[in-house]
Amino acid sequence: MFLKAENLFVLDRVDSTNNYAMAMIQKGNAKDRTAVFAMEQTNGRGRRGRRWSSNKGDNIILSISQQMQWMPISQQFQLSVSVALGCFDLVSKYAPGIVSVKWPNDIFINDTKAGGILIENTIKGTLWQWAVIGIGLNVNQIHFESPNLNATSLSIATKKTYEVLPLAEELYLFVLNRIDELKAGAFLGLLETYNQHLFGKGRIVKLKKQDEIFETKIIGVSASGQLITHNDAEMGFNFDEVEFKGLL
Repeated sequence: MFLKAENLFVLDRVDSTNNYAMAMIQKGNAKDRTAVFAMEQTNGRGRRGRRWSSNKGDNIILSISQQMQWMPISQQFQLSVSVALGCFDLVSKYAPGIVSVKWPNDIFINDTKAGGILIENTIKGTLWQWAVIGIGLNVNQIHFESPNLNATSLSIATKKTYEVLPLAEELYLFVLNRIDELKAGAFLGLLETYNQHLFGKGRIVKLKKQDEIFETKIIGVSASGQLITHNDAEMGFNFDEVEFKGLL
C-alpha cells in the first residue's frame, strides 16, 4: 500500500522495519529513500539492544533507507542530528513548546520519552553505503507496559487522537527535508537548532558512567557528537559512555 509520499509503503505486520529495510538493501531491491511503515512490529528494538513495544496501529513505526556515499562514516552523528530534528519538526508542529531532543536522538514531550531513533549502517571498506533510519514515535497509545513504562505520546500531551498514516507521511518528508539541508552543507546550523532544543540543557542531571552516578550540568553537544557538561571542569562524553539517570 503506497501513500502520497514517493517510495513510502505500509506493511500490516513485520518483525522489524529496520530488518525489512536492510533485507531489501542486501537483495538489491532498495531504492534511495525507500521507506517502510508497519502497523505492527513484533520484534522492534532501540539503542543498546532495548526492546521497543507498540500497540498495533497506534504509533509510527518507520524505517527509511538512505544512500550515504556522499558522507564519510566518521561524520555519522551529522545524520543523527538531521533525523532527530526531522522528528522534532513533526512533533513540535502538533505539540509546540513542549518538545525536546534528548542526546543523542530521543524525542521527549514534557520531559518524558515519546520516540526514539535507531540508525543502522552498511559499510564497504571505508565507504558508507546505506543508512537504515528506524524511527518509533508514540502517537495514540495511552497505556504503556514494560519496558516503555516511562513513556508518553502525542495523544497524551495534546488530548487528541491522530490519523497515524498521514503523520507517518509527514514525518518521512520532514526527515528528508532535514537530510537535504545536511547534504547542502548546513550542519552547523542544524547543530545549533539541535542544541537549542536539547533536553536538559542548562540543567543539573544525574549521569551514570560504569558503576558511578554523578551530578553535572549539561552545556550542549559538540559537532563530533560528544555530550558536553560542566562540574569543576568541562567534560565530554561519547555515545553510550554515560546513561541519563534523571534531572535534578
